[in-house]
Amino acid sequence: MLVERYLHYISASLRTVDNYQLASGLFIKLLAVIYFVAFLSLGVQITGLVGANGILPFAELLDYIYQNHGTIAWLYKPTLFWFDSSDFALQAVTILGCIVSLLLLIGIKPVWSLVVLFVLYLSLLHAGQTFLMFQWDTLLLEAGFLAIFLTGGPSHLLLFLFHWLLFRLRFMSGVSKITSGDPSWANLTTLNYYFETQPLPHAGAWYFHQLPEWVLQSGVVLVLFTELIVPFFIFLPRKFRLSAAAITIVMQIIIIATSNHNWINLLTIVLCLFLLDDGILKKILPRRLCFYVSFESDVESSRRIIKRNYVLPAFAFMILVSSTTAFTGMVSNVHIPDALKKTTTLVRLWGVGHIFHVFPNMQIERHELQLEGSDDGIEWKVYAFKYKPGALDEKPAFIIPHQPRLDWMIWFVPPRSQDMLYWFDRFLTRVHQGSPEVVALLEHNPFPEKPPRYLRVQAYQYWFTSTKERSDTGEWWKREYLGQFPYVRPRHP
Repeated sequence: MLVERYLHYISASLRTVDNYQLASGLFIKLLAVIYFVAFLSLGVQITGLVGANGILPFAELLDYIYQNHGTIAWLYKPTLFWFDSSDFALQAVTILGCIVSLLLLIGIKPVWSLVVLFVLYLSLLHAGQTFLMFQWDTLLLEAGFLAIFLTGGPSHLLLFLFHWLLFRLRFMSGVSKITSGDPSWANLTTLNYYFETQPLPHAGAWYFHQLPEWVLQSGVVLVLFTELIVPFFIFLPRKFRLSAAAITIVMQIIIIATSNHNWINLLTIVLCLFLLDDGILKKILPRRLCFYVSFESDVESSRRIIKRNYVLPAFAFMILVSSTTAFTGMVSNVHIPDALKKTTTLVRLWGVGHIFHVFPNMQIERHELQLEGSDDGIEWKVYAFKYKPGALDEKPAFIIPHQPRLDWMIWFVPPRSQDMLYWFDRFLTRVHQGSPEVVALLEHNPFPEKPPRYLRVQAYQYWFTSTKERSDTGEWWKREYLGQFPYVRPRHP
């Protein structure tokens, strides 16, 4: 009797929700665009990051994992690059990802396109190592995985899983801020520093940094409200869901206006589509666009989709258990059994069930590292990076949706953790060797003929200029010399 009741609930959860067909079709089209920019962004830098002559060659890591795990090594690193991890293979995967994204956008074999895109990006996630272990990468993977089941229209269970994904992204980020113990969140001073100290600010951050303190403090309250309270609206009646969508979208637009956070804010906005039923979307969207993205499934296709969705409850169970287990471990001292911890870790290695904790700690200082080379130890020339702050009069660039992984990662080096120093030392070694793939990640190489005899790294503290200072000097930044890295005080945190 009990088994029959559970089977009935599962069967009911797989029924199609008719009033989210338009939202589902639009989501798949926009997901295709985000996949495209993610693959394209990686394509122009992947060999410099993890190629044979890159900073962290992936082939070396695969050999190490195989030596430790043998024939089941693929279980811990699920990636296509077990077959071939050459530079050609790395670039071929990014190119193929761009092509399949376009096929998905125009509606060719959407199920297979989504499967291929998930496998390709999961492969790149593991190949990228520290350069791809970010929340937007796992967010894209889980959204892409769920979309595989979406091609025939959303079921009740699938709609819940998309809601659960958006809820985790927002609520977990809010809770992590509270449990981190960072005093800037408690005393509402976070935004006094955020615009100036974030990894890659653009010019919009400078303007927001000039706002009065009471406005910045109000902004912190708004952030906490949208991350701790608004996510619960997702599971409430329609008017609350619409409010959650509106508030979340406005917050993402504000973040885009102040920060270079690649495509995570765009993807968050796209996930809000599942809070907007077809009645709302038909009022907002042009009729021609509604026709373009709407589903048209024949009977035979619908039968195949129903059969495929029978495995969804098993995946839903894994996602729920993995995400709640990891979140519990993150915010509490509750003991997680080792068997459960290992199992859920394995689930996350396969791209789903992750946790999110966007900016739990706020940096109050901006330390910038300037790489210099010399042939004689007297005259030093500067290597210029493409996007991170350098020249004081250079306007911070707006680069959304691109993410330059090297520029972004250097922001993590000043605290001097061993993991960050390891890859940074490898980066310096490659520059000293004159690796073309690594040097190509930089804006300017002052030694085009041959690499210099000596390298050094100078550390500076940067601040935004005030309105008056910029008016007088034309400079966006001001700075103070700290010393030669790593023989300087570390940034904290």
